[in-house]
Amino acid sequence: MPFSFPAEPMQTEKPISDYERERGKPIPSKLHSVAQTNLLIQLAEYRPRFQVLSELTLRLGDRDLTPDLCLYGDLEIDFTKDESQVTEPPLLAVEIASPTQSVQDLVDKIRYLTEHGVRSCWLVQPPLRTITVFTESMESSTYDRGTVTDPVTEIEVDLDEAFATP
Repeated sequence: MPFSFPAEPMQTEKPISDYERERGKPIPSKLHSVAQTNLLIQLAEYRPRFQVLSELTLRLGDRDLTPDLCLYGDLEIDFTKDESQVTEPPLLAVEIASPTQSVQDLVDKIRYLTEHGVRSCWLVQPPLRTITVFTESMESSTYDRGTVTDPVTEIEVDLDEAFATP
């Protein structure tokens, strides 16, 4: 009797959540959230020179994008007037990978951001405990220990603190 492989299980697509539909990205995981909080704490040390904003929707070109963190040098804040989309590109955008995101999708998003005025982008990969810094020309440097120094803002982030557990 000839050997036959078992039939492959049917692939069913998981429905897209409201979060994913609204933000155009997957729901963040626990590691994503820990890394985002840790980075936010470190970047907040650079206030008032820089303003760090979490989950800000950017309207750049013909797309709405929501990086995990944005860093601005000069950003007018008026608590009597809110904006749901900002058209001014940040100096730095931080993308933290979620388990279901491909690195290529994130690099494509980073390319779009840099093509539309963002001067530096970080790709944070929590399971690997790495931060890759991309410049406007898409040159990159990956850090897996020590201190990350952003070439545009000159801010520094300690990797041990970025991936520290609470």
